[in-house]
Amino acid sequence: MILQAHLHSLCLLMLFLATGYGQEGKFSGPLKPMTFPIYEGEESSQIIFQFKANPPAVTFELTGETDNIFMIGREGLLYHTRALDRETRSTHNLQVAALDANGIIVEGPVPITIEVKDINDNRPMFLQSKYEGSVRQNSRPGKPFLYVNATDLDDPATPNGQLYYQIVIQLPMINNVMYFQINNKTGAISLTREGSQELNPAKNPSYNLVISVKDMGGRSENSFSDTTSVDIIVTENIWKAPKPVEMVENSTDPHPIKITQVQWNDPGAQYSLVDKEKLPRFPFSIDQEGNIYVTQPLDREEKDAYVFYAVAKDEYGKPLSYPLEIHVKVKDINDNPPTCPSPVTVFEVQENERLGNSIGTLTAHDRDEENTANSFLNYSIVEQTPKLPMDGLFLIQTYAGMLQLAKQSLKKQDTPQYNLTIEVSDKDFKTFCFVQINVIDINDQIPIFEKSDYGNLTLAEDTNVGSTILTIQATDADEPFTGSSKILYHVTKGDSEGRLGVDTDPHTNTGYVIIKKPLDFETAAVSNIVFKAENPEPLVSGVTYNASSSAKFMLIVTDVNEAPQFSQHIFQAKVSEDVAIGTKVGNVTAKDPEGLDISYSLRGDTRGWLKIDHVTGEIFSVAPLDREAGSPYRVQVVATEVGGSSLSSVSEFHLILTDVNDNLPRLAKDYTGLFFCHPLSAPGSLIFEATDDDQHLFRGPHFTFSLGNGSLQNDWEVSKINGTHARLSTRHTDFEEREYVVLIHINDGGRPPLEGIVSLPVTFCSCVEGSCFRPAGHQTGIPTVGMAVGILLTTLLVIGIILAVVFIRIKKDKGKDNVESAQASEVKPLRS
Repeated sequence: MILQAHLHSLCLLMLFLATGYGQEGKFSGPLKPMTFPIYEGEESSQIIFQFKANPPAVTFELTGETDNIFMIGREGLLYHTRALDRETRSTHNLQVAALDANGIIVEGPVPITIEVKDINDNRPMFLQSKYEGSVRQNSRPGKPFLYVNATDLDDPATPNGQLYYQIVIQLPMINNVMYFQINNKTGAISLTREGSQELNPAKNPSYNLVISVKDMGGRSENSFSDTTSVDIIVTENIWKAPKPVEMVENSTDPHPIKITQVQWNDPGAQYSLVDKEKLPRFPFSIDQEGNIYVTQPLDREEKDAYVFYAVAKDEYGKPLSYPLEIHVKVKDINDNPPTCPSPVTVFEVQENERLGNSIGTLTAHDRDEENTANSFLNYSIVEQTPKLPMDGLFLIQTYAGMLQLAKQSLKKQDTPQYNLTIEVSDKDFKTFCFVQINVIDINDQIPIFEKSDYGNLTLAEDTNVGSTILTIQATDADEPFTGSSKILYHVTKGDSEGRLGVDTDPHTNTGYVIIKKPLDFETAAVSNIVFKAENPEPLVSGVTYNASSSAKFMLIVTDVNEAPQFSQHIFQAKVSEDVAIGTKVGNVTAKDPEGLDISYSLRGDTRGWLKIDHVTGEIFSVAPLDREAGSPYRVQVVATEVGGSSLSSVSEFHLILTDVNDNLPRLAKDYTGLFFCHPLSAPGSLIFEATDDDQHLFRGPHFTFSLGNGSLQNDWEVSKINGTHARLSTRHTDFEEREYVVLIHINDGGRPPLEGIVSLPVTFCSCVEGSCFRPAGHQTGIPTVGMAVGILLTTLLVIGIILAVVFIRIKKDKGKDNVESAQASEVKPLRS
């Protein structure tokens, strides 16, 4: 048995040397602590490392967690005799020692750690074949209400044990809309935004979901999977806004007072109120039962309504759902007396005013709620001073507050002024307001200008707006500082554009003529302006305004050179990007106020696409246009007067380029690194995306896809997914482990259609942990098994020749030195 193990170790040694593993430092070396990663499931009799020890060591010993799997040969070859299983033991802690001929440890022992690397050899399994849960309607989207859990015995630190959850089926599926979603990593089930809005237990009280779980993070077609069923009951949402609350103002009841309540669907919610108005005084609070209180008396006159929000949060401070809007209306009580508009209200009445005519209206105010009994006011006169020529000369309308003459017209010689005390009352309060009525002279005199002609006035057309250009004066013989003597001036002729206005000094009745709009020599070089002076009070019957109340002057406007004026601030034109060079693409127009000729030029034509006719303003293309380079293309147009002061003005020209199909389709991104795991267990597919630089309007891109040549059709097929994406699929599983370059035709379906040819490099390779993996036995430079056998035979032949040479030299030289030299030559190949 020992001899058999020795021969097995010797064969491994010869194979180790033949395959190149004997290189110093990489696969062999001195005895020292080391760690070796080994994938589970690898074939048995795999060499791990060759340890070397110095004399007098002649053999090695292996101890520790060998599990009868790990062995070490006399020559120091560490190997395992059968496949490893990470799920049985993920780490083997071994010790290696070097022994002399007597079996005594002369070096070591040193720790050797074998880390068993995971491969995907276990399928994920749900903990339950069926789950049940419930959710409230209108629950917050994304908040989990149920978890599904699966386990996988593979290493969770690798893709082999990384699980990916997804919803496969939702029943019922209404309008093809998913109401539920799942966290792909945690298995947390929650509502989508549509589910939060649409779930209604009255329509569909329950739903069934089929959930799948895949390993490899769900990114490999060779991943293992499992499914489970989830039954969900939809319950009614009790998180609803309460009805609007009415609260009487200035309540004397003890505060706080409960006014309403909100309640979350489940216990344990944390409630708070949010004042969106940011009031300086927020008189509401909420307890952790959802009861809402008013904390102090409210005043309707300060604020008649409140709108705020109730929020429910979980123990982590995250909102459980949308906030509820709370409305509180403050009900009015009669707690405000009427107020007068001013300490004394003054009215004027002419001495010849007719009976019943309105003198004025007293308007008092009440801060209580409008259009209620609390603010409904009554007016009455309680005193007239003086009572000349009699009492009761005035009356006031009870509800409107309008004052009228009651008994006779007034005469200024009787008294020039009356004072009235008026009681204003609501149903609980009353206030006294004071009114002063001034009797004024009748307006029987007209304003008369001091002169009827103010001559000629010459102004430049650029005189500033607001400038005072003339002072005029009229007088009125009626009583000063009354409506009968106050004078208002109006321009009645010669200014149809409203360029002039007149301000009146209220103390002197002096009129100041000002410029309200810019003057314009080109439209009104000479204007005959006529003024009229009038009183705000109407004239008495039989008296009319005549020529004495009018005056005139001649306004002469002198020319000022002005810059040309464009007809538009921005000119726009639209052309196709493929128009021929020399095509007219637009035109601009400008005029010079003085009638001078205009020369046009362009500014900011950075791409050199355009030129302009300097006389007509027509704009032409002078180079190929490109929408993708910039649209709209913006330049400035300059209009300069020819002659004069060469003044100029600037406008914008925007050229909008419409698209033509002039860009070949291409891949939307770099698709290097595409691979299938070899060998294929079933036909596989990859998805790729196409794009181009042309403009796609409402329907978007509409690409079609086909294989680049007929020879590819035996191995591949390409199918369209939508207007931009396609799927490249294998037709069989018999592919070599190498890279394939697949040519794809992409047609954009435009007018005219353009077609591009792209290449997709696809690699077929062995996969470990979801990535391409090439075992050491298949790496470049490592011989195949057949080559290894040939190398082994060659090595044995060389060793035989060397032994023969050594034997001949020993016979020729009996000396000790020669013997030692021959021994060294025998050992030397083993150290190389």
